[in-house]
Amino acid sequence: MFGKLRAWGREHPAVVDLLTIAPLVFVALALVPEYVADPVGESTRFGVPGVLALSGVLLTPLLWRRRFPRETFAVVAGISFLQWLVGIEPLPANLAVLVGMYGVAARCRLEWAVGAAAVVEFGTFLALRSWNDLSLEVFINASVFMLAVWFAGIYANMRRRYVQGLEERAERAERERDQQALIATAAERARIARELHDVVAHNVSVIVVQADGAGFAIDSDPEQARRAVQAISATGRQALTEMRRLVGVLRDDAASAEDYQPQPGLAQLEELVRQVRESGLPVEMTIDGDLSGLPEGEQLVIYRIVQEALTNSLKHGGPGARAEVQVESGGREIVVRVVDDGRGAAARVSEGGHGLIGMRERVTMYGGTMDAAPRIGGGFLVVARLPAVVREGAA
Repeated sequence: MFGKLRAWGREHPAVVDLLTIAPLVFVALALVPEYVADPVGESTRFGVPGVLALSGVLLTPLLWRRRFPRETFAVVAGISFLQWLVGIEPLPANLAVLVGMYGVAARCRLEWAVGAAAVVEFGTFLALRSWNDLSLEVFINASVFMLAVWFAGIYANMRRRYVQGLEERAERAERERDQQALIATAAERARIARELHDVVAHNVSVIVVQADGAGFAIDSDPEQARRAVQAISATGRQALTEMRRLVGVLRDDAASAEDYQPQPGLAQLEELVRQVRESGLPVEMTIDGDLSGLPEGEQLVIYRIVQEALTNSLKHGGPGARAEVQVESGGREIVVRVVDDGRGAAARVSEGGHGLIGMRERVTMYGGTMDAAPRIGGGFLVVARLPAVVREGAA
């Protein structure tokens, strides 16, 4: 209920301001005849209409006390000072000075609030002195009442700033959450882009090489052409399966987890090398050290590095090229080395730039380094160094 009232108050601030000062307006206007009938100063000079007008002038600026608290207080205090100079006794409407001081304390900085309190205190002294009632007890009581109003405004100010701080922190947390979601989405898209590049580049290169081989052997060696066509069929199915798994991540109605095959790792390196050999590139592979404790993510990085490097060798190495793959575990570091003696090294840097960038991104993600450059004397060399991150629970 109170939450609804606060929300309604924020939507209708002018109505709230009017309702807030309505009791003071009623009391001030109701007591005007009494003050005119038993004056202390110069009220009889103006009569009831003049006192009503003065009360209206004192109370009307309070409608803008929240939007312009300092200006409102200055106007009301100035009118009250002129009233004292003329000799008109204080009216109930002069309580507007306290309301204005409360507005300054509740909505302005502390120095402005202290200044407003000092002005009201001085005005209280002048008013009591004009009544010839400047006793210590009366002055203390008036000052205590004024300070109570002032401290109420200070508390309201602190409360408002506290609530604003909470709202700002909530908004900042919401923005950070949205930013984190955008960052996570961008990272996932980049990961999918790398995966798609590796899958498409490797499998399409294998299909092209096998298709060329089948075209040359279809007349002279039908059996070899048949095996090449079978390899094209198997490679195409594998590529479709991997692409379906990756694209499925982007779907809102993604299939269940059992429809997806696990990411390739070190166990699939032999199959990868065999596939490249059948495509016409002789490859030798050696694995030294125990790599069984590596997490699946780092295994995928090693697999993709070897896949990209061999795909580039297959595409650009030319006839008669040979490749060698070495994966070594030195305890705290894993070194992946792929080298070939083919030609077309410069083309790999220019045409295969996206693949090299993707490999570097994968390696950097695990805190490693990678070098890829043409070899002196021909060929191309890819060396990646990764920290040996042991999977939790591995021996």
